[in-house]
Amino acid sequence: MANEVVIRWLDAPEDKDYPAAASYLSLAFSFDQVQVLVERLKAAPLTRFKAKDIFRASGLSLLGVSNGHVEKDRKKLQDGGALSPVLLVRQTELGKVVVADGYHRICAVYSFSEDEWIPCKIV
Repeated sequence: MANEVVIRWLDAPEDKDYPAAASYLSLAFSFDQVQVLVERLKAAPLTRFKAKDIFRASGLSLLGVSNGHVEKDRKKLQDGGALSPVLLVRQTELGKVVVADGYHRICAVYSFSEDEWIPCKIV
């Protein structure tokens, strides 16, 4: 199909993703816990999960393409750009995963294919 978008990914999260993850995580975790989680994320190897599975595990709603951040990431992909891998934190006591950074990127990718593999770091 001529209009098919190839999803491209960077080899590692961007440096700016870690402070963004810390900011978000600080809403649910103490300062000390956030520091430990971010250090663990930095050291974690890349793995991957399907977009639909990340949504199911997180319990988050899918943002539509009318969201400005999602649209920006969609356009980046359509223009041949690459997205940064996402950062995830397991909350095993709740049976959930927290999307510490990358929610809009996941939504953008899902809009093209729910079965797309998304590279991520997870702790």
